[in-house]
Amino acid sequence: MKIGINTFLTDEGIGPTRLGPALEERGFESLFLAEHSHIPARRASAYPGGGDLPRVYYRTLDPFVALAAAAAVTERLVLGTGVTLLIQRDLIHTAKEVAALDLISRGRAVFGAGVGWNREEMADHGTDPRTRGALLDEQLEALIAIWTEDLAEYHGRFVEFDPMYAWPKPVQRPHPPIFIGGGEAAAKRAVRHGVGWIPNGAPDATAARAQLALFDGVDLPVAVTPAAPDPAILDVYAEGGVERVTFFLPTVAESDSLRTLDELAPLIDRYRS
Repeated sequence: MKIGINTFLTDEGIGPTRLGPALEERGFESLFLAEHSHIPARRASAYPGGGDLPRVYYRTLDPFVALAAAAAVTERLVLGTGVTLLIQRDLIHTAKEVAALDLISRGRAVFGAGVGWNREEMADHGTDPRTRGALLDEQLEALIAIWTEDLAEYHGRFVEFDPMYAWPKPVQRPHPPIFIGGGEAAAKRAVRHGVGWIPNGAPDATAARAQLALFDGVDLPVAVTPAAPDPAILDVYAEGGVERVTFFLPTVAESDSLRTLDELAPLIDRYRS
């Protein structure tokens, strides 16, 4: 089982050009970054974690810019989004950003996508929260068309474009790995599209077993983000065939970030594939 890190990179914590090499030096397999374009000042949507919305949500760097910076100073680190809020993004630009990241990293990009929870944030992008799932379904199909076809077109209810050329194409074939982030609905969407699933980590071993039961009999990759650094839980994931888990790295001063990585690194060898 591969071990990575997921975090919110902001203007107030460790930067991507320092974090990337630090992860490689300690043997971490991957870096996954969260995304929020902005936080509306008037918000009715409750934070899923409960309580006040953490400061990092207001200050996230663009994940593709940050991952490109990390790509430039690393050689092996897998670079992923956990998750891209695709329903708030221009599809064609996003297809180019992912393909460009895959190209400059020489095939190390992983694309995580989700529907998000902040309805006011979606609305500012012109996205109707009531149809965001159906929109994401079409966007995923259209992305794959752009990545894999020299002359791509798509005609759906929400996504519509006539034949077009778009380069670069991703280095990975047929395209970078895709993972859908979220709970049971996301797991079902991943199965429908034949892609991976990114669930949030379970609070204990029993819950982890129940979580993995959603993918019983389905041969698709699972990447838990974030997982608690608890061997009792991690053992369940490893035995259940989870491809990757990532540990959450708080957004703190650089010295504290590096100290946390040192504390987490011993688990890498225990679960190394």
